[in-house]
Amino acid sequence: MSTSGPSRASSGANINHLVLNVRDIEASHRFYTEVLGMEQCGDLTHTVTMRFYRGDRSRHHDLALVQVNDPEQAPPPDAPSMEPVRAGLNHFAISYPDRQSWLDQIRHMKTCGVEFVRRGNHGMTHSAYLYDPDGHGIEVVYDVPSEAWEGDVDAALNYFEFLELDDLDDSTDYQRFGEGIPEPVAIPGRVNTRQPSP
Repeated sequence: MSTSGPSRASSGANINHLVLNVRDIEASHRFYTEVLGMEQCGDLTHTVTMRFYRGDRSRHHDLALVQVNDPEQAPPPDAPSMEPVRAGLNHFAISYPDRQSWLDQIRHMKTCGVEFVRRGNHGMTHSAYLYDPDGHGIEVVYDVPSEAWEGDVDAALNYFEFLELDDLDDSTDYQRFGEGIPEPVAIPGRVNTRQPSP
């Protein structure tokens, strides 16, 4: 092992793209393009059936779908669940660039017959949770203004206000977090579960 490089992991990493194995690539293609609005931007032309997708042309790709070799012989998928009952992917998030595009998107998803499994406001995002055709958990989000959460990101991450599943409205009365800002008021449907540091 070389000792000429950095002695610790570099900072600044981010998730570049996600690859999902799917049972029916045509059904998944329709879901990610027609329902979620992604653009197919490429096909792998050797080894496996694989398609590439992006949400914006400024990126090479955000997502890839891989057709499983023999869907009939593949183990049956687990029942969709975002509960921590097994190792593996819990969910991933797809963000839209602003509040209006997100509101348009959640209304479009309802028009397409998508069932939300959870709706709510985090301290740093507003969210709708759903499953794709293979049961992968997806959180569809937009980021609230950073001044709402940058004062105490841990508190914002621990905050969740549950909304009705079919609630297609969105409040801009964003909960704020940080020193000197009162803790959120405890009301039914609002979770603020930050634990004291050990």
